[in-house]
Amino acid sequence: MPLPQDDHVWLSINDPEDSTSWLFDATFLRSDYRCIYGSGCASIDTEADPAEVLGCCVHGAHLVDDEDRENVLGAVAQLTSADWQFLERAEAKGGPLKAKKTGDWVTRKVDGACIFLNRAGFEGGAGCALHIGALRHGERPLDWKPDVCWQVPIRLDIHEDDYGHETVMVRAWERRDWGPGGEEFHWWCIEEDVAYGGGTPVYMTSRDELVELIGPEIYDRLVTMIEALPTETPVALTKR
Repeated sequence: MPLPQDDHVWLSINDPEDSTSWLFDATFLRSDYRCIYGSGCASIDTEADPAEVLGCCVHGAHLVDDEDRENVLGAVAQLTSADWQFLERAEAKGGPLKAKKTGDWVTRKVDGACIFLNRAGFEGGAGCALHIGALRHGERPLDWKPDVCWQVPIRLDIHEDDYGHETVMVRAWERRDWGPGGEEFHWWCIEEDVAYGGGTPVYMTSRDELVELIGPEIYDRLVTMIEALPTETPVALTKR
């Protein structure tokens, strides 16, 4: 029987080396959620349009810092027109990234979605050109893509107390994490039953992403704790 949304099982790990407390949503990490881009994803626009295969790329990506931006630009230098449908348009615009008035850097948009998003029917393959290029080079997509793009649907929610101690919640990305616009999404995969059917738990399918976010030692401890949970511990999620 599905769990009410507030009844998730959480696991806590203290890291004495950097005085960080970690809280993991074991219910989500043990679920068999999988990204269904290209397999029924209705995109996160205000209206469903699965035929366009826009996924969660309709708003482009915000770069978190200079390192993130330079990493993406380094990957861009390795892309060819076989990987990237809009390479020439990016060059004509002066590059695939632009600075907003606030100083934040974002990916440009083309025809209603991120400039890196190859559309359905493109010979090089639909989906993120950075993802496609990384695979062609035998590298991990997370090493090429903007931070936010490879981290979703996993989110680090960081809280600091009055004395500087950090508690980091590792959980699924919620609508609220996108700000007010999140409530305008027609569809968000974390809420949908159709996205839960991968057959393998998130903590295994997203191993590389979790290790990148929390480090290998904390990840190993997390796995030990997850696998020690009683097998009857519920893992089903309900719609928010």
